[in-house]
Amino acid sequence: MSEALLNFILNAIPVGITLLLGALGEIIVEKAGHLNLGIPGIMCMGGAGSCVALQMMAGSKLHPVLIVLIATIVCFLVGTLMGLLYSFLTVSLRANQNVTGLVMTTFGVSMTNYVVTYVSWEKCQYALPYFRYPFGGSIWQYCGWMVAFAILLTLLVSFVLKKTRVGLHLRAVGENPGAADAVGIKVTLYKYLATCIGCGISALGGLYYIMVYVGSQEAYKSIEPMGWLAVALVIFALWRPVLALVGGLLFGIFFVANSYLPTLFGWHLGLEMTYLLKMLPYVFTILVLVIISIRNKKENQPPAGLGVPYFREER
Repeated sequence: MSEALLNFILNAIPVGITLLLGALGEIIVEKAGHLNLGIPGIMCMGGAGSCVALQMMAGSKLHPVLIVLIATIVCFLVGTLMGLLYSFLTVSLRANQNVTGLVMTTFGVSMTNYVVTYVSWEKCQYALPYFRYPFGGSIWQYCGWMVAFAILLTLLVSFVLKKTRVGLHLRAVGENPGAADAVGIKVTLYKYLATCIGCGISALGGLYYIMVYVGSQEAYKSIEPMGWLAVALVIFALWRPVLALVGGLLFGIFFVANSYLPTLFGWHLGLEMTYLLKMLPYVFTILVLVIISIRNKKENQPPAGLGVPYFREER
């Protein structure tokens, strides 16, 4: 394998894992019947929150494992709090889900830009080798423990959704909350928990992007586009976690293709072609939407209650 091809693959993987974590959380949220367009803001907030925690631990004598654990938990909690806010607005106050999600993205991105002005990257970069373990400093540094964690988490979520009573209840809430409520399933509780846990997982995508892939303060400026790609990946994967893993890697290949294809094949691409290559993930997502609309198979459709507010009094 040539060095250029190896670099191509090793740069596509971290983009794919970033998108996978963002999409995996959104799949859980949408399985509960909520369309959360706040994922880009949640990923931004998760990354910023973890960096604040890392700065506070700079110079401490904590074990590296503990530093990583605390930063990861803080990231997850920040995402969970964003999910709790979204749930309160859309479930308890019955606010419009689309508008609420867009507002949360705007809030998350703006708040992140404000927070990072007080975060010194020099006080955070000491943790880079910890997040890139065990390949820190090598060509494989993007494929550390968080990649393995993301893959295992994907398999776990897939198992829970398909093979457990909790997954069955969650899917029932997303398909028909009225019927689920009638048989004794606590619809509001499932919506809250799924949204909070899903947003927490999506936030980890922001942490991975900053501390593993980019490894610099410039990462804050480019998390938001990753969030929108993660939302597109949910549709591309047909709301299936394992397909999100495959689709994430495919999206990663498309995302970095403009930087490596000219080197690999000796192509001379203009600026216009570079932008066209970056559009490929969205083009494929549109094609998937067209195909599933034409074929109209139930197993490939989104949850029937997606985006529809549930009022128990109207049941």
